[in-house]
Amino acid sequence: MSGPVRIGVLGCADIAVRRMLPAFAASPGLELAAVASRDRARAERVGRRFDCRPVHGYDELLDADDIQAVYVPLPAALHAPWVESALNAGKHVLAEKPVTMDPGSTERLLDLAAKHGVALMENVMFVHHPRHEAVRRLVTEGRIGELRSFRAEFAIPPLDGDDIRYSAELGGGALVDVGLYPLRAALHFLGHELDVVGARLTRGAGRQVETSGAVLLAAPGGITAHLTFGMEHSYLSRYELWGSEGRITVDRAFTPPADFVPSIGLHRGAETDQIRLEPADQVAATVAAFVTAVRAGAAPRADTLRQAVLLDDVRRRSV
Repeated sequence: MSGPVRIGVLGCADIAVRRMLPAFAASPGLELAAVASRDRARAERVGRRFDCRPVHGYDELLDADDIQAVYVPLPAALHAPWVESALNAGKHVLAEKPVTMDPGSTERLLDLAAKHGVALMENVMFVHHPRHEAVRRLVTEGRIGELRSFRAEFAIPPLDGDDIRYSAELGGGALVDVGLYPLRAALHFLGHELDVVGARLTRGAGRQVETSGAVLLAAPGGITAHLTFGMEHSYLSRYELWGSEGRITVDRAFTPPADFVPSIGLHRGAETDQIRLEPADQVAATVAAFVTAVRAGAAPRADTLRQAVLLDDVRRRSV
């Protein structure tokens, strides 16, 4: 494929307008070609803002021959049918997390993408920030000795009462909205042989979905992972790797702004070093990774599928 990848957007969700469309418009590898909405006026407003073609209805955008890829920021419960339609239309797909609500559907869509020779990539952005690779290097170099445990917390303040993330019908809930981050971080650092030992999902008063949760995981070698998450809390976003000789701590771990100066805390005995890194835009890095996947005709699938299985296991093991 030569020239920028022409991408269309299925829906005008907040994350699309606030974060992804500006990144698409700024990417040298993409051309933001069209945005679709079931509300014609809304599509026109967003189209004017980002200088792209407004489209009334998702099917019309998928039928467009000049669109090579689509971004799907719809509510989680709607991902599976529209991702499938996009893949069957021969489009590369960047889908908001999670790709679907169950591992069987996720695997089926990954297989469908492979069958059509197109990329299906899940939009988990923090894994593309270089800070986490720097953390992995410190662990590999033995800077904290043998790894013993991992813990991660991610929580956000209460949302507006009519927010779709409080809707069971639309696939809301704290697990897939915020719990996915510490779960994916555990997968990122501890590998695929994680098992869910126990879980607790708690539903706030009057809510249709869980609003907080905790998970205990086990990895080979006796390593454990303790994850806590929620969406009716004060903001917290961090993780810690604890070894036989020290600890690594990371704050503002999952959603740092592009101008944030990231650091890694390296704690050994009574000494703490703050390793400062250059600011990095994880949204732009994610978009660049998607362009690379489109040009290759495939995206990495193993982490996406294992994450889907672990999310399902958490629900099954919850008490």
